[in-house]
Amino acid sequence: MEAALFAIADRLALLIDAAAVLVASGGALEAAIGITRVVARRNTPGARKDVWRGFAVWLVLALEFQLAADIVHSVVAPSWQDVGMLAAIAVIRTFLNIFLEKDLERVDGPRVEAVTP
Repeated sequence: MEAALFAIADRLALLIDAAAVLVASGGALEAAIGITRVVARRNTPGARKDVWRGFAVWLVLALEFQLAADIVHSVVAPSWQDVGMLAAIAVIRTFLNIFLEKDLERVDGPRVEAVTP
C-alpha cells in the first residue's frame, strides 16, 4: 500500500511539474511575441511594462505549480538529505514568488478582493 502511494505521489508531482513547465513556456512565448510587437511599433508608452506584467503573472503561476510539486514530491523523498534539498528549493521558490508578487503590486497597486455577501 505504501509503495502504491509513493508511486502515485511521484507521478502526480511529475504532472504538476509538467504543468509548471507548460505555464512558464506559454508565458515566455506570449512575452516574446509581445516584446516583438513592442519593438516593431517602437515608442509605445507603457507597452514594455505591460509585457513584463503579463509575463510576471505567468511566472507567479508557474512558481505556485512548482511549489505544489515540491510539496507532493516531499512525500516520496527517501532520505533526510532529499527532504532538506526539497525544503531549500521550496523556500527559494517561495521567496521568488513573494518578491515577484510585491513587484506586481508596486506596479499595479494593491489588489482589492471582492466581498460577496
